[in-house]
Amino acid sequence: MSHAEDYQPEIIKAEEQWRRELTAEEFRVLREAGTEAPYSGAYDSADVSGVFACRACGVELFTSAEKFDSQCGWPAFWAPLAEERVRYLRDWSMGVERVEVRCSRCDSHLGHVFSGEGFPTPTDQRFCINSISMKLLPGS
Repeated sequence: MSHAEDYQPEIIKAEEQWRRELTAEEFRVLREAGTEAPYSGAYDSADVSGVFACRACGVELFTSAEKFDSQCGWPAFWAPLAEERVRYLRDWSMGVERVEVRCSRCDSHLGHVFSGEGFPTPTDQRFCINSISMKLLPGS
């Protein structure tokens, strides 16, 4: 997991522009690193097929092939579509170190990634992602 100090997102917009383009709840989660309530998101337990794209900029982030039911209250994936599509930040906001996941294209908050929880997945990682941070592009 990289923590590039000189990171610059491809898409840079003023806060006012993000506020115009996103709903209040999308802005709270994507731009202010909020979290939607557990079990409230559209993709939490949805058995869907397709690609999950960043709601703010549209870059494809995760696929249904890596989605699994972790019963955590948010959509869970064991890997991103491509490692360069996401970036990782240390997050101490809850008083314990976590790893925040952000869209590498627009720097929007997506959720967190956890390791070593014992899930029977190829990576033993759980990308716990807010449904509101994504939009489903249906497909196979």
